[in-house]
Amino acid sequence: MLNIPTQSFPAPSSQQRIAPSGQSGRNKVALKPGHSLMDWIRFSKSGKDLTGLRGRRIEVTEEELQKHNRRDDCWTCIRGMVYNVTPYMDYHPGGEEELMKAAGKDATDLFDQVHRWVNYESMLKECLVGRMAAKGSTALKGMHIHSFLSLSTVHTANSVGKIQITMRKQAKGKWESLGQPLEFHNTFQRKKDRALFYRDCVLVAKTEVNHNTFVFKLQLPRGTVMHVPVGKHVYLKALIQDTEVVRPYTPVDQNLTGPTQHSLQESDLYLMIKVYPDGVFTQHLNTLHIGDHLSVSSPEGTFSLHRLLDATNLYLLAAGTGFTPMVRLIHLALQDMDGIRKTKLLFFNRREEDILWHSELDELAANDARFQVEYILSEPSESWTGRNGRVTESVLNEFLIRPQGSKCYVCTCGPTAFTELTTGYVL
Repeated sequence: MLNIPTQSFPAPSSQQRIAPSGQSGRNKVALKPGHSLMDWIRFSKSGKDLTGLRGRRIEVTEEELQKHNRRDDCWTCIRGMVYNVTPYMDYHPGGEEELMKAAGKDATDLFDQVHRWVNYESMLKECLVGRMAAKGSTALKGMHIHSFLSLSTVHTANSVGKIQITMRKQAKGKWESLGQPLEFHNTFQRKKDRALFYRDCVLVAKTEVNHNTFVFKLQLPRGTVMHVPVGKHVYLKALIQDTEVVRPYTPVDQNLTGPTQHSLQESDLYLMIKVYPDGVFTQHLNTLHIGDHLSVSSPEGTFSLHRLLDATNLYLLAAGTGFTPMVRLIHLALQDMDGIRKTKLLFFNRREEDILWHSELDELAANDARFQVEYILSEPSESWTGRNGRVTESVLNEFLIRPQGSKCYVCTCGPTAFTELTTGYVL
């Protein structure tokens, strides 16, 4: 039996899904020269009228929004706010075709599927046309029906103990009520509609992994503990040239061979980040000094460990920084899941010096018979004695040996082309 999870980690457009330089590029569609993120930031701050309304804000009806659905006149709506994205068309990393899917319509759901982490309010601030007009409701008032739910199991996410609140009266007397409910009282909000919550963290250490990758140790605010579940990611936010830029990263453990941190001691975050020569955000990170601050979000992601509970064999396919989500999976499988009898990692890189935590992986494989690692290089040196080439169906068939009676679980992470190719081969 072979289980393959959907592409739930890392986040779309994250560092792990970026193709290495010299290959297919950092974007799904090659952008014209002078159309990078920094170029867009400079262009949007140039003072030009990007809305076509000469500074006015208008209320947009659904009918009006639908009229602006062409390449040279493209409006879209995200969470009730309408933007003229025509000027942004040539700067969109996903290309014109992807952006046109949102033309003349409410694109909130489409946006959340691909870029929920992007701070569009800051990126498209100068493109804001106005707010969507409220639609009158024609729905009949329904009957209130009570529902009784029962829980078969209760899982405690966290416990805060006992809290005592003392409220003093300004004037003596009997309180007949505690006041009027605030707006949105007794209502629910979908998780995908909830804004990300950020904490102000401090960079306390920066350790070199190889020639272009570092482990950044971030300290959470005093008294704060944040457990990031395995397979989840966080978002880092920074102000670059007066524009908020956000990127997702998957935390790793402090090391690969030591004990896993206990969740109650997680006041620090470790992020393994590759610094790209043309990366706006990673170049900014690389200039930070010890003691500088950085905003870090709460954990996000859809990856679930539920299927791993029945797995006997864990196969990990990683390319480049797609290795980072695998770090904690390896730790989990070897230290906390007795049912997993074998964990195998197939690690693709360009050159030997690109292999992350090379010596640590070799040490772990030498000391734990349940772990096995294989390396494949696409541009090996003459001194390389290991395997070379790229991911192919035959390579995966050789790697994914399924013992009789086993339940296998496969995780793949890397550039988008890599994950799509490996998933297609395995399925």
